[in-house]
Order: sequence, then structure tokens, then C-alpha cells
Amino acid sequence: MLKIYNSLSNKAEVLKPIDQKKLKLYVCGITVYDSPHIGHARTYIAFDIFAKYLKSKGFAVSYLQNITDIDDKIIKKAQETHTSWKILTKKFEKECQSAMKALNITFPIKYARATDHIREIVSQISRLVNLEVAYRAEDGIYFDVSTFKNYGKLSKRTAMQAEDSVSKIDDAKNKRNKADFCLWKFYSGIPSEPKWTSPWGPGRPGWHIEDTAITEKYFGPQYDIHGGGRDLIFPHHEAEIAQMETLSDLSPMVRYWMHTGFLMVNRQKMSKSLGNFITIKDFLDKYPSRLLRYYFSKAHYRSPVDYSDKAIEQSENDLRRIDEFIQRLSIQKGKEKNKRIDSILKKSKTGFESAMDNDLNTPQAIAVIFELIKSINQLMDANPLNKSQVKEILDTLKEFDNIFNFIFVKLKKRIIPKEIKELAEKREKARKGKKWNEADILRKKIEEKGYMIKDIEGGYIIS
Repeated sequence: MLKIYNSLSNKAEVLKPIDQKKLKLYVCGITVYDSPHIGHARTYIAFDIFAKYLKSKGFAVSYLQNITDIDDKIIKKAQETHTSWKILTKKFEKECQSAMKALNITFPIKYARATDHIREIVSQISRLVNLEVAYRAEDGIYFDVSTFKNYGKLSKRTAMQAEDSVSKIDDAKNKRNKADFCLWKFYSGIPSEPKWTSPWGPGRPGWHIEDTAITEKYFGPQYDIHGGGRDLIFPHHEAEIAQMETLSDLSPMVRYWMHTGFLMVNRQKMSKSLGNFITIKDFLDKYPSRLLRYYFSKAHYRSPVDYSDKAIEQSENDLRRIDEFIQRLSIQKGKEKNKRIDSILKKSKTGFESAMDNDLNTPQAIAVIFELIKSINQLMDANPLNKSQVKEILDTLKEFDNIFNFIFVKLKKRIIPKEIKELAEKREKARKGKKWNEADILRKKIEEKGYMIKDIEGGYIIS
């Protein structure tokens, strides 16, 4: 029975979709004005894993994500770089899509650009104006939060805090209430600034309205799950709730709210001003994508993660253990069946599902994988496995990796130079002849040249 933590109720709840096994999942997308960073990766990897696990449980998942391609940040960046906002957003949208692909975020996602849904946005604002919950201010049309009695029910507050994600277009001086947010920003008259027609004059959408306009079009006024980073809870997600639940008799607009924890870098919040801003491209230029997927999966999706070189190094060591295990399985030539394999695999499958059913407890699921590796290694230490049981083990790991995507990843095979192979063979002969000092000297020579050698039953592995 799959349970997920609902940020609305602040407790774990059994997942029960509105339409039986059909499930609608919406996750807040990226504002395409700059390169995507590993903070984005943390959220999108988590929901990629979640969507894949839902599919493995038999759910038919419709996964929707918006693309914010109109925003003050976009306009400012376009002006600073003397670039058309359209060219700028297309460039970074393409970069974001490439980054997601590189991270093996492969669950099918429908992407919806804000600028492709101006008609739906204007329709929602018009209805809010007609209901007299929105008003005209000096620089745009604003939502009056005092008209929505449940404003703050998700975050349990109505005031801003330091970590909140804030739209810079909500700073009008003549707002009725401090928390009122912009629905439509009037055109300023600057020629390079984008604008669309509306009943209130030319302008552009506010930040929050695009999400509800997009979800209402594709999912209707109520759907199953809304996800995003924790920093979006207030005011962004509160604004979404106020908009949609004002327009609809259905409440709550979303059955379950899921939020990923903050990403820190060496115990500091990641920011360009601190010089600790890491783009996905920068990370992937140095490391394989599977490493980031594994690293983030080691932490529960709701927990904060503190990124550091030391933590990444430990994750590399963990993945090396997995690779060595897979390699060791590949050279098994046993003939007899080991009676313990079936029980080990059954226990692993049960443990994995139990962990994932418990609010997507990926750290516990990974612990199950390493316990499986430990148990099978102990069996191989005693006797080699036969091919059929090796296949069963690999098939089980593939089931797990259909969700995680960090075990069986196509990597460029490292070519071991002839010199290293010869040193390894000399060391193996020395080891078999119990010439331990000579073997140790040869090991050090191999390691000095940037390679590792691990002794296993019936031979060795070079990595």
C-alpha cells in the first residue's frame, strides 16, 4: 500500500487517485532565463523516480510540467544581454531539455509553455475579476487574498519568510493587502518588452496564474498530485490554491502536495553571489549523470541535502561497489544451484517495495540493494553461481534500476592499457605464489597509474 506525505495535511496518506488507477501529476517547471542547476536536478530526478515507481505499481500516470517563458527575470536578462526574449527563452529551454535527457529523466512528460496558454490565462483572470476577487492596481490586476478565507492553509501562514520564492512583479505600492499577488502585469511601454492583448489592456501574465490555467486545461479544476521544491510553497502554491479554489466548487484543488527539500552546498544555500552555484552542465562535464541520480536518491526527497565534494566522492565509491558486483557476476561459472538465492531475491523485492511504498523512502531502498550485494557476495565467496541464477539476480537489479537508473547505465567502457594488464597478471602470479611483498609493490604501481585492482573469487577486477 503506497503512502506519500501530503504537505497539505502534514501526514503520510494512502495514495488514492481520483480516477482509480489513472493518476494526474503536475510539477512546477523551470523559468528559462539561465542554465539549469543541480537544485533543479534534485527535484526533477525525485519526481522522475516517483513517476517510474507509480508506473511499476500499475498506475497510468499523466505527468505535466509547465515552462515559464515569460517573467521579469527573463525580460531583465534579455535586456542585459541585448537579446530578444524569445531567442533567450528558446536557448535555455533547449538547454534544460538537454540537461533532463542527460540526467536520464526519461518518464514521458508533457511540457506546456506559459506563452502558449495566454488565452487560458486571460480566461481565468476574467473570471476572477467577474467574481470581484481581483482588482485593478497601478501596474496590473491583482488577486485580493482577503477574499479567500483559506489563504495560507498549505504553508500554515500568510507572511513571507527568507527562503520563499518570490515573484518580483508583486511589489505594487497601491495593493489592498501586502500579500496580494499579480495576475496580469500592464505593459510598461518599453519596445523590447513582450505584451499580449487583454480586456485590461496590453500586458503579460503574472507568475502564479500560468500554473492553474495550464492545469485546468489539461487536468481540470481538481487533480491528484502537485509537486515542486519546498521554496515554492509560499507564496506560489498558496496563490495557485487561492486562484483555482475560488474558480471551482471542488476543494482541495489537489489531493496531495509533495515538496522536495532544500539543496545546500557546503552548508550554505546555493547562489551565484556566493560562488557555489553549480549548473547541471558543469556537474556532467566532471561526473557521469548516474552519480547525481544516486547521490540525490541516497537522501529522502523531503530531506535537505548538503552537497560537497566529500559526499560525491563517497557516492562514487558506492557506485564502484555496485559495478564490481556486476562485473563479478559476469564471470561466474558455477554448475550447481544455490538454495539460498531464491529467498534472498524474494526478501530484496519485498524490502524494496516496502521502502518505496513508505513515502518513496529511496535511502532504505538503496540499503536493500546493498544488502542484496553483500548476501550474494558471501555466497560467491563460498561457491560460484550458475548462469541461470546470475540472470535472476541481474533481472532483479534491473527491476530496481528501471526506477533508479544508476545501476545499468551505458558508460564509455574504460580501456585498460596493455601495460596495466601486464602488471595485473604479474601481480596475480605473485599472489598465487604467495609472494605477498611483490604483489603489494605491483598493486601500488597499478594504483599510481590511476587504476584500481580488486581481488575476487577466481581472479581480479581492474577499474
